[in-house]
Amino acid sequence: MTSGNWFIQLRLGGQSIPVTAATKKECIRQAELIKAEHRTGKRTEIKKESELTLGEALDRYINTYSKTLSPSTIRGYKMYRKARFLAYQDKRLDTINWQRMIDDELASKSEKTVKNGWGLVHAALDHIGYPIPKIKLAKAPVNEIAFLQPEEIKPFCAAVKGRSYEIAALLELHGLRLSEVRGLKWENIDTEREIITIRGAMVRGMDGQTLKKTNKNEASSRDVPILIPQLKEALEAVEDKIGFVVKIYPNTLLDDVKRACKRARVTEVTNHGLRHSFASLCYFLGIPERQTMKWGGWSDYTTMHKIYIRLAAVAETEAKQKMVSFFESAN
Repeated sequence: MTSGNWFIQLRLGGQSIPVTAATKKECIRQAELIKAEHRTGKRTEIKKESELTLGEALDRYINTYSKTLSPSTIRGYKMYRKARFLAYQDKRLDTINWQRMIDDELASKSEKTVKNGWGLVHAALDHIGYPIPKIKLAKAPVNEIAFLQPEEIKPFCAAVKGRSYEIAALLELHGLRLSEVRGLKWENIDTEREIITIRGAMVRGMDGQTLKKTNKNEASSRDVPILIPQLKEALEAVEDKIGFVVKIYPNTLLDDVKRACKRARVTEVTNHGLRHSFASLCYFLGIPERQTMKWGGWSDYTTMHKIYIRLAAVAETEAKQKMVSFFESAN
């Protein structure tokens, strides 16, 4: 390591090729890339970090993690690569006015979209050791996820009973993510012991649907008790218990869930909203946050706590209204 940078001297075909990068990891990666290009006969050209274009920096980051990150994550990165900051993709990093790039994007895209795009750029710049520029992002509005109140859950369950998507909806109401529901196999269901074993998930990659053997995080691999008797009945009623438990396309399931909400005359929720409805019911029943986290596969205490805080705020508002109503009716 010299002058704060990592340095490797390669000898390929009698030629001496110096490789310098801000981090050890990037230096080794560049050296391996040169050797690979040499073996295939491609022209080797190494650029300093500042000489890279934004598109090249993004490609380096995506290619480096293409085999370690989730296929759905890589798919999302590639979509952002093709659709975000298009006017700047071919510009060298040291020529980009970063705040202007953000402002230009905000002129036609939502704050959340720009924030997500910048998140990828930030990671790519950090990956190659390029100084992270200071920029100001407009604060994206928080879109609260709609969920079923405890009194709405039973009407919803009645609305899905006997439907082709009943099992899928009730699994989500057990706190399972949509990807976990779609990746669930019959071998993971034990109705006698009333246990659902969550291992793996079905996600969307560049080549279509992909079954991951691992879950989103360590806490996601878990055993969930069958808590809704209706789910146990529906599972036991299925004759063909081979392969995947749920074979419904995500968009179809979303439409089915929304229609069920309308029939039951309850809050219209999404698939993820059913997962939050599970947290809502746990809070209502006084189940500790840690137990809810374990059943739902939440690894981040902060995320779970925010959900509970939101529910506590709703409960406080309802309690206040009850108190006001009492005194109003006393007159």
